[in-house]
Amino acid sequence: MSTPSSLPGGFGAMRFNANGVAENLEELVIKRLRRFANNTIDQGSIIKGILMPRHSISDEVTEAYKDHLFGNATLRDLPADNEGPRFIINATNVQSKVLWRFSRPYMGDYRVGLVNNPTTELALAVAASSAFPPFLSPAQLELHPSDFDPNIPAVLKDDAYRTTVVLTDGGVYDNLGLETAWKSYDTILVSDGGGACDDEPDPERDWARHSYRILSLIDNQVRSLRKRQVIDSYKQGVRKGTYWGIRTNIADYALPDAMNCPFTETLKLANTATRLKALDAVLQEKIINWGYAVCDAGLRKHVDGTLPPPVGC
Repeated sequence: MSTPSSLPGGFGAMRFNANGVAENLEELVIKRLRRFANNTIDQGSIIKGILMPRHSISDEVTEAYKDHLFGNATLRDLPADNEGPRFIINATNVQSKVLWRFSRPYMGDYRVGLVNNPTTELALAVAASSAFPPFLSPAQLELHPSDFDPNIPAVLKDDAYRTTVVLTDGGVYDNLGLETAWKSYDTILVSDGGGACDDEPDPERDWARHSYRILSLIDNQVRSLRKRQVIDSYKQGVRKGTYWGIRTNIADYALPDAMNCPFTETLKLANTATRLKALDAVLQEKIINWGYAVCDAGLRKHVDGTLPPPVGC
């Protein structure tokens, strides 16, 4: 017997079998995401945002997400808590300096306050979450002070903070998205697909490219600190779960039936630029397969050793 669960953006109804396995995940989600990955979004959005003053770069990114992925879906189209998992999309509030969360029940942060049952477009939330500085940032969210719940304590209640909310990439504050789940859950699974800042013997010195290099260094340090935090918590028994990353060496899990993923080849995949840029079908397939392999190894090694190994391995 299967149970349907609606997905946003006209994706359709997900069907689950008696074991809780999605029967039509590839048709409804994977194929659609792969079609989206065939498009270069960032370059055109930057050019249009510069040449069309009435539209910011983030506005162009939002429109691209609407055209290619989400349509007119809003946060209200995400599953309710009794229908499926709670999806939380993180951005960083540039004004309040903390994490701004988009979800179906609420959006906001603990310093500015919360908006209950928001109707913000899903494309805008994802654009804010991926507004990596300096080119794609900031994203702006237009609200009214009366939208905020008056019963929620907040320290920044001034209209200036509650009218135009200025947002940037969620990774500026928390690159692994740990903050959202850390205080509430005992088991934390972390999938890190972010890039890394390579060594550079002769870094660029012009202000634009040098600034980008410095921002990448800051991002790299934030990611390293968060990664250290979560792995230390596993070792100390404070949390259960596992971490896997795009640069993980699968041989480190010492699983005799792990999928064969030579580290030299996975590093090539890890060096794929973290951009909203078109990826050819073969590269997409390799990245998807690598993600499956390292997730499988991490879960079977550190979370549930009774999980069956991949078929054919």
